[in-house]
Amino acid sequence: MNIVVIHGQTHKGNTYKATQMPLEKLCFNSEDIKEFHTTNFPQCCGCTQCILKSEELCPHYERMNTITSALDQADLIIINSPNYCMNMTGQLKSFCDHMGYRWMSHRPFDMRNKVGVAISTTAGTGASKTTKQIKEQMIWWSVGRVYQIPVTVAAFSIDEVKKEKFEKIDAKVARIAKKINKSIKKPKPCFKTKFYFKIMSMMHKGMAWNEVETQYWKEKGWI
Repeated sequence: MNIVVIHGQTHKGNTYKATQMPLEKLCFNSEDIKEFHTTNFPQCCGCTQCILKSEELCPHYERMNTITSALDQADLIIINSPNYCMNMTGQLKSFCDHMGYRWMSHRPFDMRNKVGVAISTTAGTGASKTTKQIKEQMIWWSVGRVYQIPVTVAAFSIDEVKKEKFEKIDAKVARIAKKINKSIKKPKPCFKTKFYFKIMSMMHKGMAWNEVETQYWKEKGWI
């Protein structure tokens, strides 16, 4: 199982530690995992060249290609972010902006047989909102099935969580890890991914607003 982990922050705090919890319960070899930090990638400048013409015209293409190539080969994609102001980190959002041309509305790499996991932590509230935002990004990339692991720490550090609460969190993570191991063996896209993909294929067949994208969908045999 090839795993890609994308960290929305550099420090190894609560969210990093929460990400280790499902990893400890998944079936894979240590050499099968690749980790990236979004802070190591430049901010998207919004030039739209990737959408209108080619991703190779992105001024950051060479650096972004290292992570997109890894994503293409992955079976499981884990993206994490602490909850900052009821949202994902700015660095992770900029990474998602770089991935805009890969949305199903443009030129997606077919990820319908891949599994995704969105992880976020918070001291109070907002973790579920952040995981939902991350999940929505992956769905639009055409990832087949995405699980969410929001963790409310209710403490400054996850290491300070009371034993009873930590056991509940760990049990929840274990249930999701079991589902992930099962999904990886028999990948099957969820209804939302299949529905979006179908709608986008109809859109590209009927609208043809961008010949580059229309041709891409034709070459893939999707329209």
